[in-house]
Amino acid sequence: MYHNILVPISFDKERDVSAPMKLAQLLATPEAQITLLHVVEHIPDYAISYLPGDYLKEARQAIQSELSDMASKLPNAKAVVIEGHSGRSILDWAGENHPDLIIIASHRPGMQDLLLGSTAAQVVRHAQCAVHVVR
Repeated sequence: MYHNILVPISFDKERDVSAPMKLAQLLATPEAQITLLHVVEHIPDYAISYLPGDYLKEARQAIQSELSDMASKLPNAKAVVIEGHSGRSILDWAGENHPDLIIIASHRPGMQDLLLGSTAAQVVRHAQCAVHVVR
């Protein structure tokens, strides 16, 4: 049983976010803190000029709202939205907040993952705590 669980959430259509959340509930102690974390990737400067001026602010608010709604369905859960590179930012957040378990969803790896590595693979390789990968 775990006391501080981090569940990175990706809103990609092929990812099932319910499975990691259910697993977090099963593995959590009754007083455990569960954090749902979403990383907003940086948009390159050359692309940002093509977006409406308030796009980033509105997108972040929408993501925070959806993540908070998801967190409200779990006991002792909170929603956190940060910015950066997904793999590195998850690891940095974990380093600062010391979860004892990270539950991360992963897709079926393809050829591009063998060459570049996926977010889940990066977290598994470098996390300082237990990592449970859900497919």
